[in-house]
Amino acid sequence: MKKYAEIMDTIQKKVVQGEIVPGSRLPSIRSLAQEIPCSINTVIKAYKELEQQHVIYSVPQSGYFLVKDHRPDFKKRNSPPLIDFQSAGPDQGLMPYIDYKHCINEAIDLYKEAMFAYSDTQGLPSLRHELARQLQELQVFTERERIVVVTGSQQALHLLISLPFPNGKQTICVEQPTHPSMIESLRHQNARTAGIEIHRDGPDLSQLEHIFRTEDIKFFYTVSRFHNPTGYSYSNKQRKRIVELAQKYDVFIVEDDYMGDLDHNKKQDPMFAFDPSGRVIYTKSFSKVLLPGLRLGLVVLPDSLKENFLRGKFGMDVHTPVLTQGALEIYLKSGMYGAHIHKLRNLYHKKGIIVQKAYQNYLPANTAYTGSNSGFYSSIELPHPLKATHFVQHLKKEGILLESMEEMYLPDFKKLNTVRLSVSKVDKHLIPKGIIKIGKAIEVLLTNWV
Repeated sequence: MKKYAEIMDTIQKKVVQGEIVPGSRLPSIRSLAQEIPCSINTVIKAYKELEQQHVIYSVPQSGYFLVKDHRPDFKKRNSPPLIDFQSAGPDQGLMPYIDYKHCINEAIDLYKEAMFAYSDTQGLPSLRHELARQLQELQVFTERERIVVVTGSQQALHLLISLPFPNGKQTICVEQPTHPSMIESLRHQNARTAGIEIHRDGPDLSQLEHIFRTEDIKFFYTVSRFHNPTGYSYSNKQRKRIVELAQKYDVFIVEDDYMGDLDHNKKQDPMFAFDPSGRVIYTKSFSKVLLPGLRLGLVVLPDSLKENFLRGKFGMDVHTPVLTQGALEIYLKSGMYGAHIHKLRNLYHKKGIIVQKAYQNYLPANTAYTGSNSGFYSSIELPHPLKATHFVQHLKKEGILLESMEEMYLPDFKKLNTVRLSVSKVDKHLIPKGIIKIGKAIEVLLTNWV
């Protein structure tokens, strides 16, 4: 047995015996090197291997920590790894558990009993002030009075679907495809909808203008950066033109900029920057870049919608939990968020480049795909006559998890041959291996079909 594998087995024994519990700190590199004994580099290699398997995670200047009870994982270390392109969320090894735990404790000490009392429906004023400051980094210039803290940006979207708008219109235009939670909100509320297809190069803006001109469009819902599920990002030219069309035809825009922090190109602006007056309603989530379970987001509203929105939010949850709000305020002020985002931005940019190159190299020539060199998502359109549901089940047997996009379309736009991939939780070295298997599966299934 190689020395670094021996170290991994030593960690296993400590976990099994209860010496290391989920969330606890592992032995330091130096102390473990003395215990084995071995070189420091050998311990580092063992810890890096465990980190790649998402068994442990590192905290700068603090050491390594056990993510959760991974005892079965040690036994399966030599088994082929499961490549999960289905799950979306922060890379588990980079989720700031310890930092946020510190911020929660700080928030309790700072706000004391106020942390557990009823609070402002709009959100903590001090947090909204900090959010306004942070948004400037994304070219969103607004004041705290226009910001509402929401229990995940999906809450804001759900409310905006139901609220009457100043233009008096009823139909909601959405990109096709779009993420399933938005589709479900529209379906649940029996909303009148129109769709605009998102292709590899974005939407047809002439078609979008036709929809704005001829239909009763209340607002256009758009994921302007790292679109879910295609991964597409609008150019500044496209964003500006869409805002001009909205102004011309009295249409509001609901801009979901849930991962704007991860944009590597600092010259890209949100649609909000082209019309901050209130025509563009800006929403942002912290779920994909921080800790999804916190369910924290924000929306920047015009004065004409604010009162009705707050009434609707009060009817839903009274207010977003104060404890998580207070912790987020401290996390933002401390600079921890900026450092965390810098790390994520670099990681996902590298992963985005890897997956796009893998598509180019390993997918059959008759297979279309979308995505960019940054962001969580991309999609594959399977060649006819392959169906996504059957393809997903076939790949699952090969140790590859994908998601069919069937539920991400309005009824009139539904496609049965598209799958979504997220690389957020996949180790970089596994991405090409997964795409190779996907490409081979397409070729095999097409051959068998014939």
